[in-house]
Amino acid sequence: MNTEYYPWGGDFTACTPDGSVAVVLLTINYTPPETVAIYGSLKTENIGIEKIIANVISNPHIRFLFLCGEDIRGHRSGSSLIALHKNGIDEQHKIIDAPGAIPYIENLDQNALQRFQQQIEIVDLIGEHDTKKITTLIHQYTAKTTQPFGEPYIAIRIKPETQISINDKRALHSKITINYRGKVKKRG
Repeated sequence: MNTEYYPWGGDFTACTPDGSVAVVLLTINYTPPETVAIYGSLKTENIGIEKIIANVISNPHIRFLFLCGEDIRGHRSGSSLIALHKNGIDEQHKIIDAPGAIPYIENLDQNALQRFQQQIEIVDLIGEHDTKKITTLIHQYTAKTTQPFGEPYIAIRIKPETQISINDKRALHSKITINYRGKVKKRG
C-alpha cells in the first residue's frame, strides 16, 4: 500500500491500492471483493464523513464511492455524505440540506471538499442489503477504465500518539509513561 494513502485512521480495510471503488458500509454486514481500494463503516455525519473524505481523496485512483445498507438512524450519515457531495457546506461549516443531527465539517478545508466533489461519483445504494447485487455492481464499476485524479491529496494527516517514559527512583512510581501529541517542550 502506498504510504501516502489513507492518512486518517478509522474503521476500514485497505485492499487494492489502484482500485477505483471505495465502499461505505452503513448498517450492513458485508465484505466487498478484494478488487476495491478500501472499505469500511460510517457511523457519524461529521467526523466519520471527514475521515472518509480525507482517506478517499488521498488515493487518486478512487473514482467511485458506494454507499450500502440502511442509513444510521438519527445521524443519517449516508444521506448527509450525499448532501455534502451534492451541495457542499455553508459559512458555518454545516452540510447544506443534510438530514443528520449534527452535520458539521470542521477539520477539512474547502479545497478538500471540492476535490472530493470532483474526484468521486457516488453510487447510492442506501437501503440495499442484497450482497450479490452489490457485488455485481462493484464488479461493473471496477471493470470501467478510469484515470487517476491527479496526485494524492493529503487534506489532513493525523500524527500518531507518542509515549515518553520517565525513570525516577525518587518518585512514588519508578516509571511513568506519558502519552502526548505534538512536540516535546523542554523546560529548565
